[in-house]
Amino acid sequence: MIDVQRLRVLRAVAEHGSFNQAATALRLTPSAVSQHVAALERSLGAQVVTRSTRGVTLTRSGQIMVSAAESVAAELEHAKQQVDQLSTGRTQLTIATFTSGGRLLLPGALDRLTTAHPDTVLHVRENEPEHSLPLVRQGAVDLALAYHFDGPLPGQQGQSHSLQWTPLMEDPLHVVLPEGHPLAGRDALDLAELAVEPWVLGCLKTEAYLRRYAERAGFDPEIRGTTTDYFFARSLVAAGMGISLIPSIALVPEVPGLRTVPIRPPAPTRHIGVATISRRRDHPLVATLIQALHDQAAALNEG
Repeated sequence: MIDVQRLRVLRAVAEHGSFNQAATALRLTPSAVSQHVAALERSLGAQVVTRSTRGVTLTRSGQIMVSAAESVAAELEHAKQQVDQLSTGRTQLTIATFTSGGRLLLPGALDRLTTAHPDTVLHVRENEPEHSLPLVRQGAVDLALAYHFDGPLPGQQGQSHSLQWTPLMEDPLHVVLPEGHPLAGRDALDLAELAVEPWVLGCLKTEAYLRRYAERAGFDPEIRGTTTDYFFARSLVAAGMGISLIPSIALVPEVPGLRTVPIRPPAPTRHIGVATISRRRDHPLVATLIQALHDQAAALNEG
């Protein structure tokens, strides 16, 4: 019999990459974490982690067990929700969302959901995808409105394919310039034309993305400002600090004194969608909300 607590400890080790950090998160001692992992390995007859001076990495057996741990956590959370529903008579739905997508797509979709299911109790959590997707796998949230750039979903490398991804829309990034800038009147720009410009960015992940595309275009961007808010970044552009790279859905509300210019292909793009676990995808509430989000995204694209 595999101990559920040992699976929980292994999942924390996988998430944090070390016994010490997992111990802090679980409020255990590092020695206790190590003992739980060792006991799990003895019960399995297989090594689940590889220890080194740089931390802890999962073996293939460890990856399988973490996937199982996430499934167990999701099942227990689902069972708890069912028990709560029996005692209260009301169904609950928890949604995680990133800020700009939630602000533009979620309110209309939630209005449609509550109209169709008026007794539903809704909970919304603001999380970036690297935090919200593990919550979906663990059953802590029912679905996540999320995005990714190039490559797989955040945190999916080395994970089982436990998440089901429903694409909603493409969200290209645009260059935002002061309206008096010599390039502000252009219909489109090559990124290489902006090689000498200073940059102000509204997201740390956008900075990494810009550097990757700038390297392809043959330059190293000068970053003069980084924020965690796209509106603030655009305000700094209006103040003359530099130019910015902003996703299209984060261009509202407008900031006076700015111009927005598309980037010619290959243009940096966010891919927006909904992440669920397979067993929750067809739940009536989840299905209704996903369809409502899809319709909101379609309306936004048409507009």
